[in-house]
Amino acid sequence: MKNKIYKLFILALMSVFVISSCDNGFDELNTNKYDATSLDPAFVLNRAIVNARHSTLIYEHAAVQWIVSPFSGVLAGANYNTDNKGSVGENWTNYFEVIKDTRDVIAIASENPDRANLVNMARIIQSWAFMVLTDTYGAIPYDEGGNGYYSQVYFPTYQSQEYIYDKIITDVTEATNALSASGKTENADILFGGDITQWKKFGNSLLLRMGMRLCNVDPTRAASIVSSAFSGGVITSNDDNAMINANDNYKNPAASVLVGNESANYYLTKTLVDWLKDKNDPRLEAFSVRYIGALSGNDQTAARASTNAEDQIGMPMGFDNGSIEGQATADGLVSFYEYSQASKTCIASEYAPTFIVTAGQTNLLLAEARFRGWISSGTAAQYFADGIEQSLKQVALFDADAAIPEGDITAYVSANPLNAGTEMEQINSQYWISSIMCGEEAWANFRRTDYPDMAPNPYPGREVEWIYRLTYPDTESSVNSENFDAMIAMQGADKLDLKLWWDN
Repeated sequence: MKNKIYKLFILALMSVFVISSCDNGFDELNTNKYDATSLDPAFVLNRAIVNARHSTLIYEHAAVQWIVSPFSGVLAGANYNTDNKGSVGENWTNYFEVIKDTRDVIAIASENPDRANLVNMARIIQSWAFMVLTDTYGAIPYDEGGNGYYSQVYFPTYQSQEYIYDKIITDVTEATNALSASGKTENADILFGGDITQWKKFGNSLLLRMGMRLCNVDPTRAASIVSSAFSGGVITSNDDNAMINANDNYKNPAASVLVGNESANYYLTKTLVDWLKDKNDPRLEAFSVRYIGALSGNDQTAARASTNAEDQIGMPMGFDNGSIEGQATADGLVSFYEYSQASKTCIASEYAPTFIVTAGQTNLLLAEARFRGWISSGTAAQYFADGIEQSLKQVALFDADAAIPEGDITAYVSANPLNAGTEMEQINSQYWISSIMCGEEAWANFRRTDYPDMAPNPYPGREVEWIYRLTYPDTESSVNSENFDAMIAMQGADKLDLKLWWDN
């Protein structure tokens, strides 16, 4: 019996020893040495920038009459001037994700004084995202939007567009001025590699754009903002363009649709093709391709492809998949699949960059600002010429093989001077084409200026003559109903043809 007890004691002692031995170094053994325990906020800002590469083919590109589809269902939008609740929320979802990320960057990086430049970069991107959102919908949650994690406010109130513009103008002004070349260089930044000079030009160029938005509702303040932005230095060369490059991991989102399974559904409009043809614009051959003799999407092959300007025929607005075949026959085509499309190797390439602000756009805004007398240096004619030149040279950034020869650029600029009496139309029509694939910006500037002079979509079943904004996603009225209803009472009915505050 004593022997049995002794053996049990020895076993118990050994168990204690084994347990103690296992516990020794337990924390070290069970700590993952490879997974990151924290994330550099610079990479979060990069994610925000990448996610901001978004504009909707169904609405923005069709609203400015660049690209149209004759099909209904999920593709219905500005092709029919109808409210498609399955698509109107794309910008809402996408850009509030951008804002959530920039809120994170600002909160985390603000804890480290050395990351002040990163904080101000995030403030600029965040303000740009808010600008796209308010230009799309009007009133939006600004103070509390995208801030649920930090404020625990899950049903945010809305602010008016006038309030939002006041805030983002202040925020971009402060952030741009606070950027310092003597501060930490944020080398991980995918937009400019941390180059403070370029970030300042970007910030000032956004301010120039914001100021011009106010030209009809507050011209005095607009002039002040434009003058200040210009004095601070803006993007006037393609070397400084704010653009997001594509690669195998991050392909151009709009182009991915235009070259994927949906490629046979989208066509360049007659408005766009005829405008380029009428001006003998060398961008036409870079932007377009026509598959001659195509009877179906499968017939749109390289063997049938022509980029020759004289072969291009744009699809007219106002037709659906039932009526477009008759129109194609009237246009001398074997089927509607023969209409011109966006070039899959240039503006519709999956590897094409996404542009936020370009030298072509900024020079053209300066031409308008000089014409209005809001800046005093240079001439409107020279800024206009520079804007066109930079836009034509920008084609090479879409696709190096599509680069327009220098002689053709010089000839086109010379053939299209700024003429007295038509300045606003010329400047903003060129802005429209210079913004190709930047749907959100082209649509906003078209609403601001009413140029180029385009006829409204004549689709027989259209709900509205012009689309001035998009309606809110259904989730807002169902989930955030109290604040949504208060906003509607302030702004007006949630309709496509409700004009925004600055669209006067």
